[in-house]
Amino acid sequence: MRLGLFGGAFDPPHLAHHRIAQAAIDTYALDRLYIVPTGDAWHKSRSLSPGQHRLAMARLAFADLPQAWIEPMEVERVGPSYTIDTLRALQARHPQATWYLFIGGDQARAFGSWRDAAQLAQMAQLVVAQRPQPGEELSCHNLPVTVQTLPTPVLPVSATELRAHLARQMSTQNWLSSDVLQYIHQHHLYRSHD
Repeated sequence: MRLGLFGGAFDPPHLAHHRIAQAAIDTYALDRLYIVPTGDAWHKSRSLSPGQHRLAMARLAFADLPQAWIEPMEVERVGPSYTIDTLRALQARHPQATWYLFIGGDQARAFGSWRDAAQLAQMAQLVVAQRPQPGEELSCHNLPVTVQTLPTPVLPVSATELRAHLARQMSTQNWLSSDVLQYIHQHHLYRSHD
């Protein structure tokens, strides 16, 4: 069984997240891709939207991908969320599986600061879902790990900019699925910018 872990704030989950998930499933022939909205993110300087909203939006954003499973364990976990703990819990469910961990380029550059990064890299194949910029070398803080890249189109807006657009009631239809956008409006999310 080939399984993947794709974690993130998903605040909100946008079309680039969906493209990464689709590319991961297709490229690595995944039987299942666990989409894991983060709980108490130790590395985030801003507070996240409530976990139940991020889980609900993730369910809507990835609903058309049968291999995508929205996993609530980090949102439900008390205290800081660490990827190593999540992967250990998932591996306990599927001990014979081959695992892939999908991270972004910014996460790859900070990977050495992650809890038990070296062990995490042994437990799953690291796949960076963003090509490095021309002339930029991809590394994970010089950890002795093999990193693969997943070619994915980059959304021409950051999540921070996306939340700012939503707060200003500017158009976001090119970046969010209609179901996620409807959920955001229905629940009055992102009314003020970070």
